[in-house]
Amino acid sequence: MPLPSFISMYQQLIAAPSISAIEDTLCMSNKNVIELLAQWCESLGFTCEIIELEGGKGRYNLLAKRGQGDGGLMLAGHTDTVPFDDSRWNHDPFKLTEHNNKLYGLGSIDMKGFFAFVLQAISELDEKQQTQPILILATADEETTMAGAQQICKHPNLKPARCIIGEPTNMTPVFTHKGHMSTAIRVVGRSGHSSDPERGLNAIEVMHKVTTKLLNLKEQLKNKYSVEHFEIPYPTLNLGHIHGGDNANRICGCCEMHIDMRPLPGLSIKDLQALLIDATKEINDQYPNAVSVIDLHDPIPAFSGSTDSALVKMAEKIAGQKAVAVNYCTEAPFIQQLGCETIVMGPGSINQAHQPDEFLAMEKINPSQKIITDIIKANCFND
Repeated sequence: MPLPSFISMYQQLIAAPSISAIEDTLCMSNKNVIELLAQWCESLGFTCEIIELEGGKGRYNLLAKRGQGDGGLMLAGHTDTVPFDDSRWNHDPFKLTEHNNKLYGLGSIDMKGFFAFVLQAISELDEKQQTQPILILATADEETTMAGAQQICKHPNLKPARCIIGEPTNMTPVFTHKGHMSTAIRVVGRSGHSSDPERGLNAIEVMHKVTTKLLNLKEQLKNKYSVEHFEIPYPTLNLGHIHGGDNANRICGCCEMHIDMRPLPGLSIKDLQALLIDATKEINDQYPNAVSVIDLHDPIPAFSGSTDSALVKMAEKIAGQKAVAVNYCTEAPFIQQLGCETIVMGPGSINQAHQPDEFLAMEKINPSQKIITDIIKANCFND
């Protein structure tokens, strides 16, 4: 079966819902997307391995390879998308819609569309001239737990020399990025009638003390740690969600706050977790075991790359842009564990990611396609 056209691949990928979310009721299997990609890869002579994630739940990785031995170039991306708010979309999220020179659809740039670019590029290159293996990796659950990338980095026979992760960077090479931690701070007090405050322990009042400590930690992180490559050069701490109590005339028995932290390269997850524990220690000493610090998901470490790597220099030359550092995070720190030079670089703008009416600007298609084709050719083909 011949490979569909670029636009047809795009349409079919967008039309296959693959939402991942923390809430189970919103989650969908990505099997349809994986099977589409496997079918197209096989039409180009790839051998495909479909791997169900540990724990099942209908989540799959795809590893496709053309060529023998280790080394070569891996082109990687995730097949899942974030949930969407239907009331804020002006277009059907699951139908690729062309309007005002833009292609709208959920996953158009974050990041199912990347696979259409990759497969189109490979189809236009002469397989007889291929000298190094080409690998295509499609993962599950990047938008939540990154379970797909965490599992694939333990693959016993996966040893590419280089990897490009096609997150939307407007084809600017990204050589390093921050990590991500989502943490719950839970205060458990003692509820009781509001008319006798001394008989209870108000969790909201204790959380007020915790919040003061967290804001002090936020300033400490800002003043103590810095990496100049980043637009925001320090680790950030955001107080994102808080809930506590159930009625005005009851002493609040439980209060929970969710925070987001973005570690810099060189600042480990364990270091940040220790700082959080230390920030709450004095309050826990005052109110024994009242405060718990709980990871909402497995923390994602920062990605540390180098501007001196051969892949970065090649990507800079082909794209005509200097490599940069970014504040968001990707699967790169896990993929990097395979021992390959790794960068993040793909079509579309990160400004459109996770937004209503996500789109790819059509004037970016041909320039992006050329860069992707040239990088694949430079790594895996004879001139």
